Amino acid sequence: MALTGLQIFKLLPKTNCKKCGMPTCLAFAMQLAQKRAKLEDCPDVSEEAKEQLAAAAAPPMQLVTFGTGEAQVQVGQETVMFRHEEKFHNPTIVAVTVSDKLTGEDLKKRIESVNSLQFERVGTKLGVKAIAVINDSGSDDAFAEACATIKGASDLALILVTESPEAMAAAVGKTADAVPLLAQAAPDTAEAMAKIAKESSCPLVAKAESIETLSELTEKIKAEGVEDIVLSLDGLSFRDQLFNLSRMRALSLKKVFRPLGYPSLSFVADPASRRGGVDSDSDQQAAMAVSLICKYSSIVVVDTVEPSALLPMLTAIMNIFSDPQIPVQVEPKVYPIGEPDEKSPLMFTTNFSLTYYTVESDVEASRIPSYILVVDTEGTSVLTAYSGDKLNEKTVADAMAKANVESLVKHRKLIIPGYVAVMSGKLEEATNWEVMVGPRECSMLPKYLQEVWRKD
Repeated sequence: MALTGLQIFKLLPKTNCKKCGMPTCLAFAMQLAQKRAKLEDCPDVSEEAKEQLAAAAAPPMQLVTFGTGEAQVQVGQETVMFRHEEKFHNPTIVAVTVSDKLTGEDLKKRIESVNSLQFERVGTKLGVKAIAVINDSGSDDAFAEACATIKGASDLALILVTESPEAMAAAVGKTADAVPLLAQAAPDTAEAMAKIAKESSCPLVAKAESIETLSELTEKIKAEGVEDIVLSLDGLSFRDQLFNLSRMRALSLKKVFRPLGYPSLSFVADPASRRGGVDSDSDQQAAMAVSLICKYSSIVVVDTVEPSALLPMLTAIMNIFSDPQIPVQVEPKVYPIGEPDEKSPLMFTTNFSLTYYTVESDVEASRIPSYILVVDTEGTSVLTAYSGDKLNEKTVADAMAKANVESLVKHRKLIIPGYVAVMSGKLEEATNWEVMVGPRECSMLPKYLQEVWRKD
């Protein structure tokens, strides 16, 4: 639990020496509590105080990374139960399973299917971040070979899933440089799995059927020298799994219960689908995965490679892990749609992503090459920006000048959203351009461009 300014003050030397740049130790303590100062700024603080303050300042949930280079992902280090309290920091990782029973062309096709699960939504890249290799064969050699093949054929992070320490050791021997996540250590295999994780410097998943057993297991693994741990609840009904994920989150963040202060991993998996190479009910997997994402699972492993199932999961992650105080925005500038020329229409909208991409889609549907000028309104929609005076004749005129739109078109005509028709007169005065009032509904843009613009 974070210390208050007064609690920090009690640990300081109380000399008011001003060496930290603050007038008093109490003022410095208040700045420390608000994270506006660093403890190192105080040259006289004792080592004991440093240790206490460092322990108190440590995040209640451990940050865990796996993968390397551009494929590296990180989970954990969350600080709040609910997004509106601050924000969530590290988005849930979606991983897709690949069975080590697949070989040859079947294995190649499965890897290609997983690699292709990348999308773009409102200008943001979304995609699967990891492959979970499952030791369905029970063979140490088959598991190791499958892991090595997947490592060579995919840039995604690896999760190695086996209950056998021998199989894990064989697989890590061929993939350690990719820093895979090792899943998973049960109470009876904890020492052996922890030894492999420590020697390979890889994070380890702890698996148990209850929160109580999990907390004991993490302490056991930590005692073996492994600090990077991920939690997994095993053998519970879906309802109980969701309930206990919430309990774990509350205990780690609200009570700062360190044995449960780690990110979590959940499986939405059907072994039959892996062995047969055919997806199980992808809609059901999508629904379960989204529920786990909403209820704090840091990594969700699914079997399906259906894009229609993966996109809802990734969209949910995008929405949940966006900063509630910062709207999703696009860069304010002129965007050419198609291959416009000096006779093409010019219109403006705001830099709220959803607004821009809706306009872009409808302009593309008109099949009339156009220019869209995006005005910076701090990521707000047209009406919201206008009512807050972030969209007015001055902001539009400034955006036009900055983008040098006079060099793009010769007709000096600007189409504005129908909802802000009231600003047309002042905009004409500010720009000396002819202002054309577009439709109120964006869906009417194709008809407007084809009928009104062309006739004009």
